[in-house]
Amino acid sequence: MSIEHDWGRDGFITIKGRALECVSFGSSPSDTATIILLHEGLGCVALWRDFPQRLSDATGCGVFVYSRAGYGHSDLDSLPRPLDYMTREAVDVLPHVIDAIGAKKVILVGHSDGASIAAIYAGSFNDPRLGAIVLMAPHFFTEPIGLAEIERAKIVFETTNLPAKMGKYHRHPEHTFRGWNDSWLHPDFATWDITDVIDYIRVPCLLIQGEQDQYGTMAQLDVVQDRSYAPVDRVNIPDCKHTPFAEQPQVTLDAIADFVAHLDRFDPLGRNAR
Repeated sequence: MSIEHDWGRDGFITIKGRALECVSFGSSPSDTATIILLHEGLGCVALWRDFPQRLSDATGCGVFVYSRAGYGHSDLDSLPRPLDYMTREAVDVLPHVIDAIGAKKVILVGHSDGASIAAIYAGSFNDPRLGAIVLMAPHFFTEPIGLAEIERAKIVFETTNLPAKMGKYHRHPEHTFRGWNDSWLHPDFATWDITDVIDYIRVPCLLIQGEQDQYGTMAQLDVVQDRSYAPVDRVNIPDCKHTPFAEQPQVTLDAIADFVAHLDRFDPLGRNAR
């Protein structure tokens, strides 16, 4: 493993032999807590758009963003992906990312698949660097509503110009799409369930979900509130589907900033972390 990333610039980090594109915003990990953004199943660095910079400005934290293998301009991963690919990402890759950037205090902010990865990490490691998690539209188990939407996405990909649109952001759009879509539509994925990790989360959690989310119901958030031993805050956003940071960016930024500020009152996690 090596690091080729200069804080505040576009670059790459090499994790387990794969180059992962990355970019960072705000103060370096030596000066502040670091928010690590974990993207969705078809996301990448570029698709966060201006949200990372705005999140750094709103919280005073440094923000680090990377594209997982198979996404954006990162090296490819192997297909088909194992059906526990989110667990493998959380357990086998994310710890090395945190090490590589030298983060001393970390807040994981994940969206969709990335939120599931953040939850798995928090429930799998007793990492003293981890101060909190923010889960936007997380998945803890499969639901018919989500599988139906993913089936529709397959049809759109195969019958429209979606591959060309994805090609603006992903070097290998076919690989990116199949890696996500084929896994979720595999017959065995219908029983996928990671709710057990909630029992082991010991850091505060902020839940954010659009009230019109087409990929999952509020049951995904309910299970966290029902099972978590750690503090849980929750924000349901009206007039919002699956992507709160893009559809309702100000509401999402305000919720995360308030959450981080609340953490600072109880633990020196944020701007003054050393």
